[in-house]
Amino acid sequence: MGLPPVDRSTLWPYEDGEPGEFYYQRYAHPTGVVAEQALGELDGGEALLFSSGTGAATSVVLGLLGPGDTIAVAEGCYFGTPTMFGVFERWGLKHVEFDQTGPPPEGVQLVWLEAPSNPFLTMPDLEAAAAHPAPVLVDATAATPINLRPLEHGADLVLHSATKYLGGHSDVLLGAVICKDGSTAERLREFRSRTGIVAAPDPAYLLLRGLKTLEVRVRRQTETATEIARRLGEHPKVERVRYPGFGGMLSFDVAGDVRKVETSTRLIRNATSLGGVESTMESRYRWEGDRVPENLLRLSVGLEEVDALWTDLDQALPD
Repeated sequence: MGLPPVDRSTLWPYEDGEPGEFYYQRYAHPTGVVAEQALGELDGGEALLFSSGTGAATSVVLGLLGPGDTIAVAEGCYFGTPTMFGVFERWGLKHVEFDQTGPPPEGVQLVWLEAPSNPFLTMPDLEAAAAHPAPVLVDATAATPINLRPLEHGADLVLHSATKYLGGHSDVLLGAVICKDGSTAERLREFRSRTGIVAAPDPAYLLLRGLKTLEVRVRRQTETATEIARRLGEHPKVERVRYPGFGGMLSFDVAGDVRKVETSTRLIRNATSLGGVESTMESRYRWEGDRVPENLLRLSVGLEEVDALWTDLDQALPD
């Protein structure tokens, strides 16, 4: 079965003088609804699409929390998440970081996990988090529903930067939230409509395209990344390797000039982001500063042959 046509309409005529299922794109559109249904089936909940991963995260925080509330966020997670939370402090929203391999702190109104964390690749204690009275959100961008379905492990919300593995081709900016509870989904849908943090038809279409090959891509990336992590662990110029055992993302600390390593690869692109069919690698210190080791490189494994990737890495590492 092929993909549905892209419906780029911004409005639809009323039916007998009343709005039908679709009447204005900011509220819903056919391509987006089909994409949400497909992703919801994969993650086992009700999916909502947003204009970006950060837009999805913003909608969760502002749509579900209020002044005086506190978010417990996994330390070592994607740096943009706590950075964004810091912006909301002026509105009375607070956040604290905690070790997600243990239980969340008491007295918080939302638990924000990342599975695995980016770029430290730690995995959360989902059982301990589910026992906490606050709602639990899992950013499963790097895991994808192929490796983890957090709603089945007690989470209330799943977040994806669909720009990464779900889209899969580095050509779509998109975010998603999957809700266990229908009333929560309705609150977020209303917030999305009122604020305009919506996904347009074309990105939704590209998500549908990406989901068609998601499992094949993720399985191949896992197989390759597992072997690359093993070889890096045996390399004399690599001090540490972080890999959770699945997925296409890993990080490693090099002995020597990290800038020289990231700019010396020929097949692996020196670029940010992750999850695409082409491998990318970058120093995270340029963005995160002392939050990460200065010699840490994050590698996103694509679909290239494992030996070709290893040859590229090996020649770039210091002699």
